[in-house]
Amino acid sequence: VDDLKADQLWQEHCQKIQDMHQFSPQLPSTFQGDLRDYQLEGFHWLARLSHWGVGACLADDMGLGKTIQALAAILTRASAGPTLIVAPTSVCFNWIDECFKFAPTLNPLLFGSGNRQEILDNLQPFDLLICSYGLLQQESVAAMLAEVSWQTIVLDEAQFIKNMTTKRSQAAMKLQGQFKLITTGTPLENHLGELWNLFRFINPGLLGSWKQFNERFITPIESDQHKVLHQKLKRLIQPFILRRTKTQVLSELPPRTETVLSVELSNEEMALYEALRRDSLEQLTASDDSGGQKHLQVLAALMKLRRCCCHPTLILNDSSLNGSKLQLFQEILEELLDNRHKALVFSQFVDHLQIVKAHLDQHNISYQYLDGSTPKKERQRRVKAFQSGDGDVFLISLKAGGTGLNLTAADYVIHLDPWWNPAVEDQATDRAYRIGQQRPVTVYRLVAKDTIEEKIVQLHHRKRDLADSLLSGTDVSAKLSTAELLDLMK
Repeated sequence: VDDLKADQLWQEHCQKIQDMHQFSPQLPSTFQGDLRDYQLEGFHWLARLSHWGVGACLADDMGLGKTIQALAAILTRASAGPTLIVAPTSVCFNWIDECFKFAPTLNPLLFGSGNRQEILDNLQPFDLLICSYGLLQQESVAAMLAEVSWQTIVLDEAQFIKNMTTKRSQAAMKLQGQFKLITTGTPLENHLGELWNLFRFINPGLLGSWKQFNERFITPIESDQHKVLHQKLKRLIQPFILRRTKTQVLSELPPRTETVLSVELSNEEMALYEALRRDSLEQLTASDDSGGQKHLQVLAALMKLRRCCCHPTLILNDSSLNGSKLQLFQEILEELLDNRHKALVFSQFVDHLQIVKAHLDQHNISYQYLDGSTPKKERQRRVKAFQSGDGDVFLISLKAGGTGLNLTAADYVIHLDPWWNPAVEDQATDRAYRIGQQRPVTVYRLVAKDTIEEKIVQLHHRKRDLADSLLSGTDVSAKLSTAELLDLMK
């Protein structure tokens, strides 16, 4: 608009946008790696946004090499000052390995023990400080990191800050960086509020205040599936978010087959489940609590039902009942091992994995094991051992193994119990289904028939639609209320 009157800052910003379109980023000569076409495109996109002076969300599917694209972009800026990487504990060592492999001129520093203040005081250009989310949420650490003016900040697996009320989210918002980049394969897991919080980090103000965003977008889109507003929001975030799926860019990736295997619980297991369900409903109906307290009680009751579906001893320690799910798992495993396959086995319950572990020991089946309590270095050792052929099965707790692991030695993935959020399960599956996988991958989901587990799988369809609603084309969005959770039990 030629006759628009605007201040100097606005005019400078418009000039930056013009410059960005003419800017032709070059891959640094010190970068040691061959980028695939889509990765090179991702690097160019990141470099242009950093040149413009705005933040970016790299939301490629899991396993498409977000780290390598981020490292290329970091390298173009590293001579001007230090970089901060915040990542889940499981991924921190992966950043160091990738640095040595692809960007040897960067100096990766793990922010852990030692004199932290001294490390921060002596930061130089090309230094890349790697900090875990667990450490970031400590108040003293958050305050120290907020004092530094970072050239580049990367929040890896940024869904870790999706909830605005958490300490880690609050600590992240105080970080100061010239270029802020978030990487996540799941930018939208449950509801639109998560997207608002991620954008508050990379481009504060773009989506307005929480109150404005709620009134303008969340309420009308979630209640009415408001198509016009949905398109407006999509247009607003589009320049700052880049998402490619495996099917779009990896023609060489082998096929992936997903099968839900229905587990018929025995009469005794079903009687235990029914008694638990009725008892829970009676207690919840009789409870005078309301609001958040009631919501927590419902979730706790649902947790018991879900555990009951896995194995009777998770509810009754001294139960002598055989678990139908464990029996089916053993049948599947025997067939896989007879045909020289390897499997990743996920459960969200660590004590469920312990039952499976004891079962494998009893049958002399070799395995690796990993949960949230496994130390970082030991995780790396076990992953390398499995990739080298040591172990036919890898038992992994869902939350501990959903990110940062490359386990392409396996061509089968078995989910022993469904999690509320399909995106978390998909991330776990993609430990095997990623670049480097040469064989077709088969995913089995074991779901107890006529139970809460079947209802959770039905919910998965709604959750996937929600994520697609902004990242592709459908228009559904949902959060589960206390009443909806109660309905799952009925």
